[in-house]
Amino acid sequence: MELTPVTDAATAKAFLETAAVINKDDPGWIQPLDKDVEAVFDPGKNKLFRQGSCARWILKDEEGRLAGRIAAFINKKYRNKGDEQPTGGIGFFECINSPDAAALLFDQAKAWLQEQGMEAMDGPINFGERLNWWGLLVEGFHEPLYCMNYNQPYYQTLFEEYGFRPFFNQICFALKVRNRLQDKFYERHARFAQDPDFSARMISKKELDKYALDFSTIYNKAWASHQGGKNLEPRQAVQMFRQMKPVIDERLVWFIYHKEQPIGCWLNLPDLNQWFKFLHGKFNLLAKLKFLYLKATRKSKRYVGLVFGIVPEFQGTGVDAFMIVEGANMMQQHTAYEDFEMQWIGDFNPKMINIAENLGTYRSRRLVTYRYLFDRSKPFKRHPMV
Repeated sequence: MELTPVTDAATAKAFLETAAVINKDDPGWIQPLDKDVEAVFDPGKNKLFRQGSCARWILKDEEGRLAGRIAAFINKKYRNKGDEQPTGGIGFFECINSPDAAALLFDQAKAWLQEQGMEAMDGPINFGERLNWWGLLVEGFHEPLYCMNYNQPYYQTLFEEYGFRPFFNQICFALKVRNRLQDKFYERHARFAQDPDFSARMISKKELDKYALDFSTIYNKAWASHQGGKNLEPRQAVQMFRQMKPVIDERLVWFIYHKEQPIGCWLNLPDLNQWFKFLHGKFNLLAKLKFLYLKATRKSKRYVGLVFGIVPEFQGTGVDAFMIVEGANMMQQHTAYEDFEMQWIGDFNPKMINIAENLGTYRSRRLVTYRYLFDRSKPFKRHPMV
């Protein structure tokens, strides 16, 4: 077998093609858009290159056929709570069902990360935000959500036989949109609905920048501490919301306010993969026209929960139920969506898992973020609880 670094257009193309080769016979696999994968490795589009770097390799077998790929990356700001060593990442792993082939890929990534001063590697993760391309799928092998990892079931064995251990589980939850919520949600909703200091609002695209700024306020209070203290700058939030604008369904995005101050948000989007699965990874002019046609004529029946959170000072008060019921009333009565699925929640966050379970959800899939310590004598520690 031969490992080749990705250094030019031909090897970059082979890197994309490897995923299609490995997964071509799996009806559950949806080919990611080439542009989304390429953007991760484009210094002009991925701001993490300002504080990190990455490398990629493809693997071919003895007959010159694509047999695997891997990316390795360092991000100076990548740090999980409780980390005692500098840790790099690996991702975009694809491999034939061969422990020897997998070991070649893992060994190459490990050697590169050690050269960068790393003492451990987490994977499969993204050289970017945790909403995308994060974790190894181990349960729930059905059509993935947009920018969610999907892999063959034997990958779990390849990772664990090499020596990776679960750092944390990533749990996804789903429910049928028409299902009635538990009575306690309506009881809590009624309490806050009577208080004029609280209000829940559906987003308006006409005031998109305003809601983006509100989102950055909530994010920095509720989540930044889980991301190694990384704040979301207002300009970044505005840019993110503007990029999402073409696919935002206003009925799916909700904010809650106390005395006009943002204290919580519930950000959902239609599942783009319900349209992108017909594009086979392409997004050229013809594919864009096809996407617009599909979007107009083929309604997505599933929407995806990307972000849900309440600022710390209002957590545990029940105010989340106020926002949930307000949103659910709109989604159940005025939309045609049938299924709702949340992006993953780490098992280190039992409070959020409890909220998800109390909605009457079921566990739709599980992914795992693995960790491999280069010093094999060092005690392994899982992600601490929050």
